[in-house]
Amino acid sequence: MGSVNHLGSGWLTPTLSYVLACAGAALGLRCTLRGLAATGVARRNRLLTAAAAIGSGIWAMHFVAMSGFAVVGTELRYDVPLTVLSLLVAVLVTGLGLAVVAYRGPRGPALLVGGLITGLGVAAMHYLGMAAVRMRAGLRYDSGTVALSVLVAVGAATAALWAAVTIRNGFAAAAASLVMGLAVSCMHYTGMAAVHVHPEPTRTGPGGASPMEFIFPLAVGLGSFLFLAAAFVALSPPAQDRAGRRTAGELAIEEFPAPAAPASADPGRHDRAA
Repeated sequence: MGSVNHLGSGWLTPTLSYVLACAGAALGLRCTLRGLAATGVARRNRLLTAAAAIGSGIWAMHFVAMSGFAVVGTELRYDVPLTVLSLLVAVLVTGLGLAVVAYRGPRGPALLVGGLITGLGVAAMHYLGMAAVRMRAGLRYDSGTVALSVLVAVGAATAALWAAVTIRNGFAAAAASLVMGLAVSCMHYTGMAAVHVHPEPTRTGPGGASPMEFIFPLAVGLGSFLFLAAAFVALSPPAQDRAGRRTAGELAIEEFPAPAAPASADPGRHDRAA
């Protein structure tokens, strides 16, 4: 079995990946809170932004953590289409899970279904990302550890969805984002613990893109998206404030009397003049 190092860059990659997961979770919670306070198209747009934030945060966490993954005797490269597909899966399943609990309620079957969908999607994202790895070696997985990683993903996703639609306090939301980031990181490293590498020196050189050619620029792009989205959400007023300003504006307008209609000419004056 090949020698595997999950901390090739020390504790830098686990720490940075955890920060990205927490940032995506915090932004997603914030957008979800704003979405639940809105209606119609505004609610849909807020929930879509929340799904993009949480999903891309989870994806960025995975691939930043993977930058610390090394196998002795071979370089690692990534299949670009599969890597992009894993990002789309993360965003899509997060959106489906949020939609289920946002429109059906955060309790009972809706929460369980939403957590199951999202958890299985997060696990699928992880293993799609692993399938995108190209190297002169074969991968084998311990089935029991894989099952444990899926259970961790489903549990973390269920707790995250519950927090997203239940927590209303800002401090509690911040604490929830830290817990969510930790849960996602635990799922990732549980899944990585299931990996066994078998060197195959006769295999041709790995194709695909190196991390610096593809993963790093995409991670920077997602980081920029999270920053800009966070700034937009932080600066935009919540729905209640906008409604309050509209109501105040209407009341202010009503305080001013409507201008009187111009007086019409006195018909009796013409009669007297005649």
